[in-house]
Amino acid sequence: MTDPILTLPEVAVLLKVAEKTVYTMARSGQIPAFKVRGQWRFKNDDIDRWIDEQKASVKSYLGKGAADV
Repeated sequence: MTDPILTLPEVAVLLKVAEKTVYTMARSGQIPAFKVRGQWRFKNDDIDRWIDEQKASVKSYLGKGAADV
């Protein structure tokens, strides 16, 4: 079973992006996160749901004539 709470470095590895990218996204509210004594934490379920939402958003965008862009 995967740990239900992830650290910023763990999310960066999961998403295959730089830690700074995850930090910036968390700080701006682009990715679901919360702080524990000043350190960012992420619920695994929230990240999974966020990934699904991102995939749906891209699929929706592509379905709306993205070829016209």
